[in-house]
Amino acid sequence: MIVDDMISSGESMLDVAGKLKDLGAKRIFVFSAFGLFCEGLEKFDESFANGIITKVFTTNLVYRTPELLKREWYCEVDMSKYLSYIIDTLNHDMSISRLLNPADKIKELLVKKGLKSE
Repeated sequence: MIVDDMISSGESMLDVAGKLKDLGAKRIFVFSAFGLFCEGLEKFDESFANGIITKVFTTNLVYRTPELLKREWYCEVDMSKYLSYIIDTLNHDMSISRLLNPADKIKELLVKKGLKSE
């Protein structure tokens, strides 16, 4: 897994992916909050075709071109629900800290799965 806040040209991420492949990585997944792809998609197309990257995940928090959305290697992460929670919470003059701290949700899930008692 390669994680970065933003893909601009993607050059640094693809360099890291290539080095990981050289070290024997089987599959490489790239994650980024903001996929801008300022220098186009060709470098990613080539890296995918050569087996360097497996998938690229970015959020829908920036504009994604129709060409990007058609790429086999691209997966969109829909943040609409979470952004609406933040906006709704702020509109009600409430703190968003509960939204940002997943501890309660993780505990609830563990209790539901029987892995932790209440």
